[in-house]
Amino acid sequence: MASTTLICDTQPWKDLKAASLKQQIDRMYSGEHINSTENRSVLHVALRAPRDAVINSDGKNVVPDVWNVLDKIRDFSKKVRSGSWVGATGKPLKDVIAIGIGGSFLGPLFVHTALQTDPEAVEFAKGRQLRFLANVDPIDVARNIAGLNPETTLVVVVSKTFTTAETMLNARTLREWISSALGPSAVAKHMVAVSTNLTLVEKFGIDPNNAFAFWDWVGGRYSVCSAVGVLPLSLQYGFSMVEKYGNLLF
Repeated sequence: MASTTLICDTQPWKDLKAASLKQQIDRMYSGEHINSTENRSVLHVALRAPRDAVINSDGKNVVPDVWNVLDKIRDFSKKVRSGSWVGATGKPLKDVIAIGIGGSFLGPLFVHTALQTDPEAVEFAKGRQLRFLANVDPIDVARNIAGLNPETTLVVVVSKTFTTAETMLNARTLREWISSALGPSAVAKHMVAVSTNLTLVEKFGIDPNNAFAFWDWVGGRYSVCSAVGVLPLSLQYGFSMVEKYGNLLF
């Protein structure tokens, strides 16, 4: 029995060594294009790196870019939560709908679900609502806006290219919901983007200054640590709360 147990305990480590796990991790941290399908780096680790870290992708240290976006999220979420950023009619924005699909939806939703069990996080979220819209079924859209007032709602559209069919259909639907109630000019105060395609963001009616970037080396399944997750979660719980629990949740 002892001999069998020993084999069971050590075999996984032998398998990891045979698979060259350490070398693969080193390749990831060095910014090599280990995403062979898309020929990209895989650097979600940079999203959690300290400010003084150096993690290169194609010869560039990406950590300063990460922190520029995090600082922008901190400032924006503080303005919204404090009421210094208000909607088109002057009312504070206390409710958020995050539109995304796949990795731009599931990770943030899971973290939101986890934070709802934490008493401190619940206190920070008091009086606020965060909802996630991924399904293009009109019933799901109706369910997400039920009980919400366009005057007090902020919509976060998450699409790297701003061309994702399902996401943009839902984004257009909520843009019409806001425009019908408050006028087309209200979109700039009630919708923000997580995207890198500033041209399409502006064409959609969102101020490019209210777009929060993420990068090709952020894979969807790991994107919760980027603006994809940090922005809506910070709007709900405050940036400091998301930062505090980041290492545990991410």
